[in-house]
Amino acid sequence: MIDLSARIGDLELTTPIVAASGTYGYGLEYDGLVDWSRLGGISVKGLSAEPSVGHPAPRMVETPGGMLNAIGLQNVGAEVFLRDKLPKLRSIAAHGPRIIINCWGNTTEDFVRIVERLEGIEGIDVLELNLSCPHKHEWGGVLAADAGVTAAVVTAVRARTKQRLWVKLSPNVTDITEIARAAEAAGADALTVMNTVRGMVIDVEKRRPALANGSGGLSGPAIRPVAVYMVWQAVGAVAIPVVGAGGISSGRDAAEFLMAGASACQVGTASLYDPAAPVRIAEELAKVLAGLGESRVQDIIGCARRPV
Repeated sequence: MIDLSARIGDLELTTPIVAASGTYGYGLEYDGLVDWSRLGGISVKGLSAEPSVGHPAPRMVETPGGMLNAIGLQNVGAEVFLRDKLPKLRSIAAHGPRIIINCWGNTTEDFVRIVERLEGIEGIDVLELNLSCPHKHEWGGVLAADAGVTAAVVTAVRARTKQRLWVKLSPNVTDITEIARAAEAAGADALTVMNTVRGMVIDVEKRRPALANGSGGLSGPAIRPVAVYMVWQAVGAVAIPVVGAGGISSGRDAAEFLMAGASACQVGTASLYDPAAPVRIAEELAKVLAGLGESRVQDIIGCARRPV
């Protein structure tokens, strides 16, 4: 038997594999398709205080080794989520997965509003601040590209919630360690590293960008080496846990992130073509561990950082 149990601070997970925000809907869409007891957590579609329609179509385009998206953080808003989505999520969580609410706003005040609305709500295990969407024009740039802005938002939110607080960081930066330290100092309990890489695809026949938004976020296997490096850098810079994300599509991929020092992993794009991907990857990770002669996932976390 392989022990896949994981810990992110004081939060225990049945496995280190979490369904990433933006690719798993509100989790409800996958009910009946996966064994919830084999999933560590669900990070729901990015939630704002008010409903958001996102960007116009086309919003997704396939690329070699991945995809580009500019959904624009479309979501139903806090009130509809709490009324229509969370009750069912609570029943799913009874089978094991932790519920992570990825949330965002266009201003610091917006971030505070959504966090205050979610404070004290039963069934929420973590708030994950999305400061790293690469295609929100309203932000005037990626929030997590600026250490000062990151610190200001996290500080404001930390003062309004007692909930576990993760901060999702961006690869679209010069030095992720500076941003990671700023988030930690402002009160983050953990970091999610990383979000998508800013990019563009041109439709040659139409002679214009393939996405209506112009640019979008690149995800999928193509970005995995970038993500592993970003995790490696962040883990070395902070004392709080790091959750790795970016291009994970197999148990072996997940093992890379864990060996780099991540405490857990998020699976995103793979879920779009394989609804059971997070559970499958957890099962594959167990086989990878067995092949390495290990019986606990905890024993490989950060092992690549240890002296030979």
